[in-house]
Amino acid sequence: MPEQKELKNMNHEPIVQSLLENDLYKFTMWQALLHSHPGAQAEYRFVCRNTPEFPLSRLKAELEHELERLCSLRFEQDELNYMSSLRFIKSDFVDFLSVFRFQQRFIEVKASGDTLEVIARGPLVHVMGFEIFVLYIINELYFRHLSQDGVIDTARARLAAKVELLKAQTDLQGEGLNAFTFFDFGLRRRFSGAWHEEVVRTFAREVPEYFRGTSNVHLARKLGITPIGTMAHEYLQAYQSFGSRLRDFQKAALEGWVQEFRGDLGVALTDVVGIDAFLRDFDLYFAKLFDGLRHDSGDPVVWGEKAIAHYYKLRIDPATKRLVFSDGLSIPRALELYRHFKGRIFTSFGIGTDLSNDTPHPALNIVMKITDCNGQPVAKLSDAKGKTLCDDETFLAYLRQVFNHPA
Repeated sequence: MPEQKELKNMNHEPIVQSLLENDLYKFTMWQALLHSHPGAQAEYRFVCRNTPEFPLSRLKAELEHELERLCSLRFEQDELNYMSSLRFIKSDFVDFLSVFRFQQRFIEVKASGDTLEVIARGPLVHVMGFEIFVLYIINELYFRHLSQDGVIDTARARLAAKVELLKAQTDLQGEGLNAFTFFDFGLRRRFSGAWHEEVVRTFAREVPEYFRGTSNVHLARKLGITPIGTMAHEYLQAYQSFGSRLRDFQKAALEGWVQEFRGDLGVALTDVVGIDAFLRDFDLYFAKLFDGLRHDSGDPVVWGEKAIAHYYKLRIDPATKRLVFSDGLSIPRALELYRHFKGRIFTSFGIGTDLSNDTPHPALNIVMKITDCNGQPVAKLSDAKGKTLCDDETFLAYLRQVFNHPA
């Protein structure tokens, strides 16, 4: 790898450089929900799942300052032109973005002891966009306050090792089912914006035969690579409040997606109420309409085998479908999964923290999830323990009962 110049001192630069610096699936869900449920109201809450090196409550003032600046930004015309160039983005949604601004009245930051509380509450189409910005602002503020000695040197050495590992493989190149592909999902938990860009540039330059894009729309545009993403949990969770029977919310959400994108963005997320409940709803109709499935919790091998068996049960050749893995991956783990499923079904791998925040400092495990929509609780019953975020135990018990999900 060629010698890299030192990163700039970012301590006094604004963190958010563009409203386009968001995950692609935020825009796709945003468009779908603007068209189908423009009047929905929602609440999102921030949670840190691990123990930071210092209390995140100390970041309150800095976070408020960054959010104030975020609320002053608009989409630039060249950014809107880029969004218009994506065939699945509709012109009226671009018109909406042209006048959109985040509103500070819809987001609140509080320090409760050592705990940092961030709550976004208001119209769904106004508050859903806060999530990714809040997460990477908090990440960058946090890491700015930790020692910088040798951090980037170590991160670059680890990045170089990842590149060399990929170059050393002899069985990754091929056509169709035999091809290994991965992409960057690291925006929300990155060490810094400058480091994230360096990581993405490095993979795009050094291993373009394997690296296929990034979820970061701003970086995709800047570097001329493919933006990657479809849907996240919040899209399906919101449908728990949209008037259909709770038992039918997944079918309603998938049908809404099909009607919005008409064949584009055909990878469905499976773990809002667990893979078993998802597959009961993912009948022949949806299995033919969607290109594949995304894994985000639970044992990935067990999940993948269940998906393949389901396609066979429906008399669909799995070799015509794709499995996307995105749960806490590293490149070595992605290679293991690729080899396990090689030749049976298309696979690809969205890798996040291990790409954008592999430094000597332990990464934060932070999320900002939808907890309420239209005045009622919504929840995810993950295939992994510890990922459920809902304070209403009565609703959780009911959700588990409806979908026969283990506690």
